[in-house]
Amino acid sequence: MADEKLQIIRHSCAHVMAEAVLHLYPDTKIAIGPAIDTGFYYDFDFGEIKISDADFPAIEKEMRKILASNAEFVRKEVSKSEALELFKDQPYKVELINDLPSDAVITTYEQDGYLDLCRGPHVASTKEINGQAFKLSKIAGAYWRGDSDRQMLTRIYAVCFAKPHELKDYLKMMEEAEKRDHRKLGQELDLFHLDPEDPGQIFWHPNGWNMYVTLQDYIRAKIRKDGYQEVNTPAIMPRTLWERSGHWGHYQKNMFTTESEKKQFAVKPMNCPGALEIFNSRPRSYKDLPLRLAEFGHCVRNEPSGTLHGIMRVRGFVQDDAHIICTEEQIEAEVTKFCKLLLDVYKDFGFDQNLLVKLSTMPEDHVGTIETWQQAEAKLGAACKAAGMDYEIQEGEGAFYGPKLEFTLIDAIGRQWQCGTIQLDYQLPSAERLNAQYIGSDNQKHHPVMLHRAVLGSIERFMGILIENFAGALPTWLHFEQVAVVPVGTDFNDYAQEVADKLAGLGFRANAYTSDDNMKSKIKVLTSEHKVPYILVVGQREKDENAVCVRFRPSSGKQQQTMSVNDFVSYITDNVNNKSMTI
Repeated sequence: MADEKLQIIRHSCAHVMAEAVLHLYPDTKIAIGPAIDTGFYYDFDFGEIKISDADFPAIEKEMRKILASNAEFVRKEVSKSEALELFKDQPYKVELINDLPSDAVITTYEQDGYLDLCRGPHVASTKEINGQAFKLSKIAGAYWRGDSDRQMLTRIYAVCFAKPHELKDYLKMMEEAEKRDHRKLGQELDLFHLDPEDPGQIFWHPNGWNMYVTLQDYIRAKIRKDGYQEVNTPAIMPRTLWERSGHWGHYQKNMFTTESEKKQFAVKPMNCPGALEIFNSRPRSYKDLPLRLAEFGHCVRNEPSGTLHGIMRVRGFVQDDAHIICTEEQIEAEVTKFCKLLLDVYKDFGFDQNLLVKLSTMPEDHVGTIETWQQAEAKLGAACKAAGMDYEIQEGEGAFYGPKLEFTLIDAIGRQWQCGTIQLDYQLPSAERLNAQYIGSDNQKHHPVMLHRAVLGSIERFMGILIENFAGALPTWLHFEQVAVVPVGTDFNDYAQEVADKLAGLGFRANAYTSDDNMKSKIKVLTSEHKVPYILVVGQREKDENAVCVRFRPSSGKQQQTMSVNDFVSYITDNVNNKSMTI
């Protein structure tokens, strides 16, 4: 989240937008209007009136008119009965008030004659909000209180900053982000499609699946070298297991359930109970620890359809998941080892600079004692420091079973993406949960602790991040088509096919383009649509000399050059083996 002062400005600006809306559409019913990461939104019930982004200029003009009044934000405390009277014509506010205890002290804020129910805080007056530093951005539907059985409201989003140049910079970034949108590029590159009849599920096409498998195999090779053993657990597991793990009580609303032979089951939303089932399948000794179990487990979560976003936020996904079962004494070493792995992986994608780390602490909805949580948070924080990483505290954002470190990378246009995570869990292996045990050096039974960790997070989401970060022009080692061989004319089709076959035989993703289309048309498509790293043009000279004329991807800045086929093989082999970010 942005700094506190900016969030106060944003929330205050949301009140100004609500006032402007009521000036223009007096019969509107208002709901809620919080600050968010880049601005704010407000939910409205416009009744029969249809609002679109064509109405934004009028609303913005009215907002600036209100800001020019330099009105103070006046806070007032009222009783519940007073609040109900004040907002009797606003049913959504009345519902919120009725949910409060009868003796609750309720606060209202008023500016320029507009009264809202709000805890605050707000700026002192509207003059603290710069009229050139906000912009209404989009409209969306939003169910009242997130309940699909309730009224659909109109949500108006806005971006808002303290100064105009910050807004300008943000809008420029968003313009660039729109060009890089993975949904648009996914269609242009023929990577995947999304079916509205099956929300949140991805249909991977050959190009996209090629990249997906390459990414998965890359991670698989990394973790094998780092001491992990790969496992696989069932997609559907019984309710009794999810009850013992705590997920049924704390996560059930996000789980898809089914029934067979009068027994309830759930499609797994996460892999951790399965890992402990493997651990518990036979007696374990302290000599077996740490046990690092990795799983590319397909998980399904019942995310609301309104929150889904391309392949970034889905219902069905695979994590580069692993669970490290270890002793308390091994926690620091294992977290340090994981941090080194994570940094090594991110470096291969060019994300090793300006990495942000956050320690998420005990949430309100949690299992286990406060003392255990405090111990876990202290150990995780100490391990992070031992790995040479600083972190900031993210209060109340831990998983229900334990605190976690979250790793946020920054992409080519400055956006932040939370990807890697490691969570310290005393709860699931405990006697009260899944009762994992090992025999210690003292010949007594002990409960291990478990570290839940992922480097990429969801592979689908990381794929989306990569597509946008590289604007579809991914590094050679990851791109779905590494080499395209184009003959200058049909007389050289056989030689083009021979070169492509040799490269394919060596494991490179290469194709020969031997259709009757002219060479320039082929190169244009391969450059702009396929974004191929290398286009090899072949004609009489190249055939005679067993050579190729290499055209590099335009963004590389390199001039085309003629190489022998063997020299090109050496060149691309080094590029791919070194996971080079450049062509």
